[in-house]
Amino acid sequence: MDDWQYKPAADTGLTPGERLRSLQRETGLLGGLTQSGWRLLVRTYLRGYHRLEISGAEHLPAQPPFVLIGNHTSHLDALTLASALPWRLRLAAFPIAAGDVFFETPAAALFSSMMLNALPMWRKRCGSHAMQELRDRLIGDPAIYVLFPEGTRSRDGQLGRFKPGIGMLVAGAAVPVVPCHLEGAHLAFPAKSKLPRPVPLRLRIGPAREYSALPNERASWQEIAADLETAVTALRGSPLA
Repeated sequence: MDDWQYKPAADTGLTPGERLRSLQRETGLLGGLTQSGWRLLVRTYLRGYHRLEISGAEHLPAQPPFVLIGNHTSHLDALTLASALPWRLRLAAFPIAAGDVFFETPAAALFSSMMLNALPMWRKRCGSHAMQELRDRLIGDPAIYVLFPEGTRSRDGQLGRFKPGIGMLVAGAAVPVVPCHLEGAHLAFPAKSKLPRPVPLRLRIGPAREYSALPNERASWQEIAADLETAVTALRGSPLA
């Protein structure tokens, strides 16, 4: 009992609007309930409407922290990767979403935080301070991040260059990064579509990689991004187990 210390919630003192957009937002009871309901609905939808198949789930780490990354062609991507996580890890998972899309308005911010449990990344204001704040939460909570190193959705379905931000998050840290490749999402729900089509989705999950031996510096960030781009590319078209 002597080691116990009271720690207030990290988002204490923020207004409701600030809390929704904060990288330190905590889920709370209401958020946990809404996210559990949303997760059940999404899993049912993906398996029923898109006949989702998942290969390689045994590669997922048993506990956080870790990062799920993959190719990005559709708004279905983050939902699909997050749905592959075991139920017991659901509240530790945070999709990293574009702030200028998913948190721009109060209604969008409410949905993104209360349903998706997303954390915002403001692409026009994404400096080293924001990345360090995300890194601190990933390791300190610990947490699970779902993110897409391309930085934006592909308009033609092809894999784009991975940006070094993923390296800033994990270089020099004992944080596994799990490469994934999602097939079918671009045909099902491309960027300019209003409604998804019932195209089958196939998610391939590869072995985790770790970069604790690399120094947390620019050259390592580029090396990590290139290595993970290769890992995701290698999963494309591999046989489903």
